[in-house]
Amino acid sequence: MLFPTVTFALFLAIVLPIAWYLAPRPGQPASQAVGWKLFLVAASYVFYGAWDWRFVPLLMLSTVGNEVAAMGIHLARDRAARDRWLAGALVGNLGVLVWFKYAGFLAGSTDGLLRLLGFEVDLPYPEVVLPVGISFFTFQAISYVVDVHRGQLRPTHLLDVAVYLAFFPQLVAGPIVRANEFLPQLAVGPDPRGIPVGRALRLIGVGLVLKVVVANHLAVELVDPLFATPGRYGGGQTLLGIYAYAVQIYADFAGYTSIAIGVALLLGFEFPANFDRPYAARSLQEFWRRWHMTLSRWLRDYLYIPLGGSAGGARRTQRNLLLTMLLGGLWHGAAWTFLVWGGLHGLGLVVERRRQARVEAATTHGDPAPASASEGLAHLVSSGSAPRPLHPAASWLITFHLVCLGWVFFRAPSFGVAWSVLGGLLSGRSEVPLSTTVLPLVVVVLLAQQVGDRPRAWLRRSWDALPVALHVTTFALVLVALDVFGPDGVAPFIYFQF
Repeated sequence: MLFPTVTFALFLAIVLPIAWYLAPRPGQPASQAVGWKLFLVAASYVFYGAWDWRFVPLLMLSTVGNEVAAMGIHLARDRAARDRWLAGALVGNLGVLVWFKYAGFLAGSTDGLLRLLGFEVDLPYPEVVLPVGISFFTFQAISYVVDVHRGQLRPTHLLDVAVYLAFFPQLVAGPIVRANEFLPQLAVGPDPRGIPVGRALRLIGVGLVLKVVVANHLAVELVDPLFATPGRYGGGQTLLGIYAYAVQIYADFAGYTSIAIGVALLLGFEFPANFDRPYAARSLQEFWRRWHMTLSRWLRDYLYIPLGGSAGGARRTQRNLLLTMLLGGLWHGAAWTFLVWGGLHGLGLVVERRRQARVEAATTHGDPAPASASEGLAHLVSSGSAPRPLHPAASWLITFHLVCLGWVFFRAPSFGVAWSVLGGLLSGRSEVPLSTTVLPLVVVVLLAQQVGDRPRAWLRRSWDALPVALHVTTFALVLVALDVFGPDGVAPFIYFQF
C-alpha cells in the first residue's frame, strides 16, 4: 500500500478540510478556484510520491504531453493533422507503458525463442521498476485525447488535466474514470450541501472490511500457501483454495474501488461503479458487465469498437473479441499466464457469441430458445440441431467455474504452478490443516452475490436515511474493530501491481 492504513487516515483527515476550505462556493465558477485545484494536484503528488518520488515527474510528463496532444488535435486544420496528433499521443502513451511494463517480458521471451531456435545470444535484460498505477493513468490519458479527437470533448486547461490524471483516490488502482465523467464535475465544483456522507462512509467501511477481513484472511490462511506449495494440498482443499482466490481477488479489488469511490464522494466527486455482483453472472458476457466495469467499457469503446466491433460479419466479430480479451489479459501483467487468462475469456465469449447466433437462427425458424446464452459453453462442439436449454443454476455453475479456471492462471506465477494447482484437484493427499473460518467466509461472500438488487437497494436506502451522527459513530466503531481484531499487517492491494 502507498500509505499504511493509519497514515492514509491521517492524510485524509488533513486533506479533506483543506480541500473543502479551498473549494469554490456554490455559484462561484470553479475556474476561479485555482488554489483548490493546485491543492488537489499537490496532495495527489504527495500521495503518489509516498511510494517513490522518482516517478512523480513521469506523471507530470504524461499530463503535459497529453494536454499538448489534445490541443494539437483541437487546433489542427484538417483530419490528417488531427490523426497525426492522435497517433503521436498513442505512441507516446503506449511506448511509456510498454517500456516500464513489458520491456523485461519482451526481452525474456525473445531470448527464450532464440535459444529454442538454437541461437545463443546474450540479450540485455532491462531491470525496470514498474511505477504503481501506470496502467490506470495511461488509460485515462488515452481516453482524454481520443475523446477530443472524436469531437466528444473539448481540451481543457492543463491544471484540470493534472487534477484528472493525478486525483489520488483512484490514481493507483482505478476505477478508470473517463475524462468526460470527471472534467465536467471539476468545472462545476463540489456542492457541500449535497455530499452523501452516509453513502461515502458506507462505501469506505465496506471496502475496508472486504480488504482487511476477507481478502487478507483468505490470502494468509489458504490462497498464498496453496500457490506457493500446491503439492501439499488435497483435492478438496485445492478446490476450496481456487474458490477462495476468486473471493479474495473480488474482495481485494472491489474493496479498493469501494474505498476510492467513497473518498471521492467526500471530496465532492461521483465515480462510476466498478463491480456489480460479478459472481451472480450466468454468462461470461454478463460477468464482464459486472466485473471491473470501467475497464470493460474502456476496452469496448477504445479497443473493440475501433477494431471493428461486431461490424463486418461473424468471423471478424469473433476475431475482435478474442484480440480484445488477449490484450486485456496482457494489460493485467507482463506474463504468458495473463495472456492465457485473457485467451480463455476471449474463447468463451466467442463460443457464447456463436451460441447466440444459433439461438437467434433457431428462434427465427420456430425452434425453442434456450434459457441462457451461457449454455453455449457446455457445447464447445455444436451440432446442427437447436441447442437444449439449461437451467439458470447450471448456467451460473458453468460460468462460475470457467471464471475460476481463468483465475488459476491469473494468480499462478508460472504455468508450472498453474498445472500443479489444477493437478492437485485430483490428489487425495491432505497434509495441511485448514482454518475453520475459510469455508464459511467463502460461502458467505458467494451467497451475498446472489442477493438481488431490490434487497440491496433497500439496505442502502435504510442506511443512508440514518442520521449522520450515527453514520460517523458506526464508521468509527468499524475502524476500532479492524484495528483491534484485524491482522497486524495488511498486504498491498492486488491491483497496485497492474
